[in-house]
Amino acid sequence: MLKVGLTGSIAVGKSFVLSVLKDLGCHVIDADALARAVVGPDTPGLRSVVQAFGEQILNANGELDRAKLGAIVFADETKRHQLNSILHPSIIAAQDRELRALEEQDPGGIAVVDAALMIESGGYRRFDRLIVVHCSPEIQLQRLMKRDGLSREDAEKRISSQMPPCEKKKYADYLIDTSGSFETTRKQVEGVFGDLCKLAVND
Repeated sequence: MLKVGLTGSIAVGKSFVLSVLKDLGCHVIDADALARAVVGPDTPGLRSVVQAFGEQILNANGELDRAKLGAIVFADETKRHQLNSILHPSIIAAQDRELRALEEQDPGGIAVVDAALMIESGGYRRFDRLIVVHCSPEIQLQRLMKRDGLSREDAEKRISSQMPPCEKKKYADYLIDTSGSFETTRKQVEGVFGDLCKLAVND
């Protein structure tokens, strides 16, 4: 099975690219969904996060309040690294379990894992190819403000907390620019998919 990483900074359009790859026939794994599962109710991950950051990050039901935790870690780089060090091993292990299961089902297929911090965590090294999604800085900022209801200042803070896109691009086997229309982006994804299919045949 050809294993492909998909990454990019916050609010650059990774989810759309992933949905197109799924439509084209790739198996897709959303690391955000796995990250939520890792800190679900009564999980070791949630207990570890509460131990590190206190019960203030829980809502009335005892579940993780992602907004409260986000406000803490996006304002403090040390705490952000602390959170990542707690969660990344569990998230990567969950990804690997899903990849093994997919490989048993479809050895000649293409599996794509979407994760924002794939380069920063070093997880990208596990993949045969890496796709980096990017867009113009202003479009990214507007998307994030609209999506999460953030002020310009808060959105800029979240973007600046991540590795700059110019650095991420250096790791890419393929670049997809989502600054244009959905159709323009789709055509780029189809081109990358065609290349991945050739690699999967020879894998």
